[in-house]
Amino acid sequence: MPLGQAASFDDELVKNAANIAAVESREKGINWTFAPMLDISRDARWGRIAESLGEDPYLAGRLGAAMVRGFQGNKLSDPTSIAACLKHFVGYGAAEGGRDYNSTNIPIHLLRNAYLEPFRKSVEAGAATVMTSFNDNDGIPASGNSFLLKQVLRKEWKFDGFVVSDWASMSEMIPHGFAADRKEVASLSANAGLDMEMVSQTYIQNLAQLVKDGKVSLQTIDELVKNILRIKFRMGLFENPFAPTGQPTKVYSAAHLAAARDAAIKSAVLLKNNNQLLPLDAGKKIAVIGPMADAPHDQMGTWVFDGQKEHTVTPLKALQTEYKNINYVYEPALAFSRDKNKGNFDKAIAAAKQADVVVVFLGEEAILSGEAHSLSNINLIGVQSDLLAALKAANKPVVLVIMAGRPLTIERDLPYADAVLYNFHPGTMGGPAILDLLYGKATPGGKLPVTFVREVGQIPMYYNHNNTGRPGPKNPMKLDDIPLEAKQSSLGNSSFYLDSGRDPLFPFGYGLSYTSFEYNDLKLSAAKIAPREKLKLSVTLKNTGKYEGTEVVQLYVQDVAGSIARPVKELKGYQKISLKPGESKLVTFELSSADLAFYGLDLVKKYESGMFNIWVGGNSDSGLKSSFSLTE
Repeated sequence: MPLGQAASFDDELVKNAANIAAVESREKGINWTFAPMLDISRDARWGRIAESLGEDPYLAGRLGAAMVRGFQGNKLSDPTSIAACLKHFVGYGAAEGGRDYNSTNIPIHLLRNAYLEPFRKSVEAGAATVMTSFNDNDGIPASGNSFLLKQVLRKEWKFDGFVVSDWASMSEMIPHGFAADRKEVASLSANAGLDMEMVSQTYIQNLAQLVKDGKVSLQTIDELVKNILRIKFRMGLFENPFAPTGQPTKVYSAAHLAAARDAAIKSAVLLKNNNQLLPLDAGKKIAVIGPMADAPHDQMGTWVFDGQKEHTVTPLKALQTEYKNINYVYEPALAFSRDKNKGNFDKAIAAAKQADVVVVFLGEEAILSGEAHSLSNINLIGVQSDLLAALKAANKPVVLVIMAGRPLTIERDLPYADAVLYNFHPGTMGGPAILDLLYGKATPGGKLPVTFVREVGQIPMYYNHNNTGRPGPKNPMKLDDIPLEAKQSSLGNSSFYLDSGRDPLFPFGYGLSYTSFEYNDLKLSAAKIAPREKLKLSVTLKNTGKYEGTEVVQLYVQDVAGSIARPVKELKGYQKISLKPGESKLVTFELSSADLAFYGLDLVKKYESGMFNIWVGGNSDSGLKSSFSLTE
């Protein structure tokens, strides 16, 4: 799933996965896909976070562009290419309260600097189509927003593909209160520059009369039609409209399954590994417990209408086939993630006592994430947390493996697990991929593409926030430490929660490995650069552990003072570096004034001179720090 792919921080992996999807789709006669989804997603209650590329505009932009190149190949008419569709334009991920389809209220500077950026980069990558979003922003539904469709998309970005509405999003402008009837819907969308209507049929029912009435010009109709035909011609649909026949299928081919397994491995994130419990010793007996150990349908994740669960290799199935040498005992304890029946807990504890290590597979069913599957409580559902806590009675080391469609609030579960491996629903080959990781055939290298909050009340919480005038301290006063009858000012008068503090559970970009990495000797080519100069920086990365591993080296920048308040940090680069034990490598980055540009007070994108802080490290909350200045 896309959120898992984002955890790989791997442009080539994302491109290859999209290409495989294109090859298999064209084989079935499908030549257009509604992906990538580029909504900046900062609220895990929103079920569609599963489809997103995370919370960061830079990461989503790079991976979205990679996905476009994977889908579309060298040219749209290639027999292995399909047209990409950038969705949802724009702001859908900021739905109020994480409730799907809800309104958004994104100020213009934030819209320009964050929410539009992934779309701009993916348009530059050649995306053929764009889809308008369901939401209204500041009272204007996207399917009737001429500023977005004409000014930004066409005039500023020179987009020459076509725009399609989302499912009935045009006619939904009536309940939005933006249009009085279906005729007005068609007029508003056509004049705003929306080329193709999905489902609601207001165009086919009303456009002819609107032209006769002079409400929509014939020139407007011509433009909408030309935009659609232009892409169809580029795709070669008039010359070759049919699906190929007589060719062997590539669906479930060995190469595609190997790529799926590799993607699942590189998308997994190791969140905890006390006493180096992982990787496991293949000679020890394990207890396999939990509803997600053998859930072939749910392992595929959301938006799988035609997935064939008989092709899914679950962890249990992998133990029965490829990993047959592992001695294990299996007790699901719960039939599914929402199951509240504790009747089999004693069986699970008994199984755990028979083993040397307990591996507990928990998470979410596929139906609990995705479109229209918002949640106000994002703890492990049902009595899964109770099962995990109960297993401590066996007094054995516990590995928690989670498969879910969103970042769950798992702080309450961490004390009962010695190691935690997090997987955003890993798909068909998730089972063997997880076992490859558990037994050290592969080393975890994924990083979180979204912030993990401690509890749902912290949402929205994301790493690239503004500092505020009273930023919270690193170690704020804790709720239980407040003295009785404390004076109002004694608590610090700064921005944090008395009960959950200032910081998230795990920051953006976080992820452990079986090995350890050391960052040293951050060097900048200059303390000052002029606008036409590039700043070169380098850091030495060393593998100081016992395993070969891959580290995502992350570059963050802070514009200390601008014409508008700037985020405390922004991701500006990343590289995946693989090192053998004891090996070192010099990792280099370049920054130009264009990389530091933003939409300031005057809403013109440009750089502003001044001081900048810079960090290079393994996540958004760590790293070596330096600074430089950009001159006029």
